[in-house]
Amino acid sequence: MLFFLKKLIAFWLMPLPFCLALIAAGWWLARPPRRGRVGRFLVAAGAILLLFFSNNLASIWLLRPLETVYPPIAEFAPGEPPPAALAACRYVVVLGGGHADMAGLSALNKLSTSSLSRITEGVRLLRELPAARLIVSGPAVGHNPSHASILAQAAASLGVDPDRIQLIDTARDTEDESRAVKAIVGDAPIALVTSAWHMPRAAADFRAAGVNALPCPADFKSRTADDFRPSDLSWDAESLERSTAAVHERIGHLWMLLRHKT
Repeated sequence: MLFFLKKLIAFWLMPLPFCLALIAAGWWLARPPRRGRVGRFLVAAGAILLLFFSNNLASIWLLRPLETVYPPIAEFAPGEPPPAALAACRYVVVLGGGHADMAGLSALNKLSTSSLSRITEGVRLLRELPAARLIVSGPAVGHNPSHASILAQAAASLGVDPDRIQLIDTARDTEDESRAVKAIVGDAPIALVTSAWHMPRAAADFRAAGVNALPCPADFKSRTADDFRPSDLSWDAESLERSTAAVHERIGHLWMLLRHKT
């Protein structure tokens, strides 16, 4: 029950639902003979916040601090061994990021952009670790195949031996995933792959679970050119998506702090 309550509260605190709720409440209150001044204030506040969250520069400003906490694993030089910290990893753990169950699509095409970036990064790392195993995670929704099984199919289509893949399909969130991974790997070092904006909270969850994890971020969303462009001032749905990720992660981290999990 607490899990679903947490998800419900988090949903209404996301930028789009929150701003729309402010605008709707303001419109209702502005109707005579209600409190017109308060209503107009709420409508204006909702509209201004929505413009802020949908702005390219604002969304990058919100998300980039999360994505720069851990550096990415650089391109591997041909003929040279991977970094020592990565070479010591006995598992590559890829956290789930969602998919769509559409008939006729390959596993790779079913994956969300976040999941696709995560699994391709996981496979890239696994190719440098011939003795390591791949762990993929994600529960099922309804009677559909689990997200972990789709990730496993995608990894296999990229050349990973299915015998090297282990599934976690019961974990509902990152905290559950960290405990499930700990039960599998024990004290063995792992390469933890998830979106760069999600990595700070994921790494904290895995530390709390006692997992020896090397953060290997993927799915960077705040990539921009070094020079300023007029388009940087634009408003679009992609910017709203970035802001949503930033707000979601900060709410999740606050929830961890309140429970003394960091």
